[in-house]
Amino acid sequence: MWLSENQKIGVIFCSGGGLFLFGGVLMFFDRALLAMGNILFLIGLTLIIGVQKTVAFFSRRQKLKGTAAFASGILLILMRWPLTGFLIELYGIFILFGDFLITIGQFAGNIPVIGPYIKTALETLAGGRSDAELPV
Repeated sequence: MWLSENQKIGVIFCSGGGLFLFGGVLMFFDRALLAMGNILFLIGLTLIIGVQKTVAFFSRRQKLKGTAAFASGILLILMRWPLTGFLIELYGIFILFGDFLITIGQFAGNIPVIGPYIKTALETLAGGRSDAELPV
């Protein structure tokens, strides 16, 4: 396998974080589940790409708006404003990880029948960027 042991554990943490976030939304924005999901996601991301790359990712100039929104959302969730915090956090996630949506869309574009629709939707969510506009 191409993943190290730390990266495998990081994937498990990120998956658990996603499940907790999903559960928090299903439980009408339960503050504890949303907070645990955020913590697990951040620990998992750090284990997958490393501490230095995580800090570099969140502190890049073009990602500062997304980082501020993501951190503000987490703080609002912890300060008992889970719905508002989650929505602000979701906005930050789209800014931070919007570039990955294009990659997922290109992969999903190969799915018969619904693939092109998924690709178009993900490119729209990513801000209208298409694969023709990506730097080479």
